[in-house]
Amino acid sequence: MDDEKPITEQAMETITSAVETTKDAAVSAVKQVKKAAKKVAKKVAPKKAAKKKAKKATKKTAKKSSKKAAKKSAKKAAKKAGKSKKKAKR
Repeated sequence: MDDEKPITEQAMETITSAVETTKDAAVSAVKQVKKAAKKVAKKVAPKKAAKKKAKKATKKTAKKSSKKAAKKSAKKAAKKAGKSKKKAKR
């Protein structure tokens, strides 16, 4: 501390610098918290979206598989009918 400056002025400078340092620390802490929150949100949000997509996808695949199964059974029935006709002709 300077001996030439009055004590009140020195005290004010010290308080001001302490306030500025605290403010900077608070701002950096808020930034870090926001960054961490974004990371967490990124990890959580895709899982929820993926679950919704998975439900839709399972419904779609179920529909597709049932359609495929129906087509296959229709083809098999047609083949069997064709084979039985060939045997009958002989």
